[in-house]
Amino acid sequence: MKNSLETKLGFFVAITVCAAVLIIETLGSADLFSRGKHVSALFDTVQDLKVGDRVKMAGVEIGRVEKIEITDEKVSVTMKLKLDANVKTDSKAIIKFTGLMGQNFVNISFGAPDSPKAEEGAVLETAEQPDLSAIMAKLDAAAGGIQNLTKSFTGDKIDNLLGPLTDFIKQNSAPITATISNIKNVTSQIASGQGSVGKMIYDDTLYNTALSTVSNLQDTAISVHTAVNNISSGQGTIGKLLTDDTLYRSTAGAMTNLESILIKVNQGQGTVGKLVNDQDFYKNAKLSLQKLDKAADSLEDTGPLSVIGIMANQFGL
Repeated sequence: MKNSLETKLGFFVAITVCAAVLIIETLGSADLFSRGKHVSALFDTVQDLKVGDRVKMAGVEIGRVEKIEITDEKVSVTMKLKLDANVKTDSKAIIKFTGLMGQNFVNISFGAPDSPKAEEGAVLETAEQPDLSAIMAKLDAAAGGIQNLTKSFTGDKIDNLLGPLTDFIKQNSAPITATISNIKNVTSQIASGQGSVGKMIYDDTLYNTALSTVSNLQDTAISVHTAVNNISSGQGTIGKLLTDDTLYRSTAGAMTNLESILIKVNQGQGTVGKLVNDQDFYKNAKLSLQKLDKAADSLEDTGPLSVIGIMANQFGL
C-alpha cells in the first residue's frame, strides 16, 4: 500500500512539473528548451514591456524578451531570437502594443537585403513609439476641448445667432415664396424648351448654324491657304507680278527711257525741247496771240468780209 501511494505521488509530481513547464513555455515566461542567439536594444522607455513578451518581425514571432535592465540612463532589453531569425545589423527595434489593453511586444524591421546578419550579442538600433498613456491623455484633452466648445453653444446663444435670420424669413415669407415659385416656373419652361434659353439648350438650329459657320470658315481658310500657296508658287496674275521679274525689267527700262527723254527735253533737243526752251518760239507765240486779240476786237465793228481782210492784214497775208 505504501509503495502504491509513493508511486502515485511520484506520478502526480512528475505530471505537475511537466504541466508547469508546458504552461510556462506557452505563456512565454521562459524559453528553456530551444536554442537561439541573444541581441539587445537600448530604449528611452519600455512602457509596459515585460520579460517573456514576444519579439516579432512583420507580425511573425521570432523570439522572446529575456531580460530588462536600466543601464546608463537607458533601458537595455535583451532578446533571445530563433536561430533562423533573419535579423540584420541595420534592423531597428521598436516597442509596440497590440490593442487597447496595452499588450506590448518588440517589433524588429527587416533591414537592407545586402546587410550582414546580426550575430550573438549584437546591439540593434531603436525607434521610439509614442506612449499609449500619452496618446490617451491627448485624446482626453481633445475631448475636453470639444466638450467646452459644445457648452459655449447654449440655447440662448443659438437663438441670438439664428433669431435675426428667423425674423427676416418670417417678415419676407410672401416675397420669398413668390421668388421660389418664379424660379420653379422659369426652370420648368427651360426644361420644356420654351423661351430663348430653352431653345438654345434643346433646339438644334443654333447648333447647326454654328456648325455651318465653322465649316464655312474652315473652307474659307482652306481657300485662302490655297491662294497664298498659288501666289507663292507664281501662279495667277498676282503670283506672276510678285515672282516674275519681267514686269520689273520692263518698268526699269521705261523709267530709263523716260529719264533720257526728260534729259533731252531739258537740253532743248527735239520739238518738245525746243518748245520748252526756245525763247523765239515763245516770243512768236506771244506776238501771234496779241495779233489775234486785236483782230477779235475789230470784229465787233465790221462785217464778215471786212473781218477776213483785217485778219489777213494782221497776219501779213
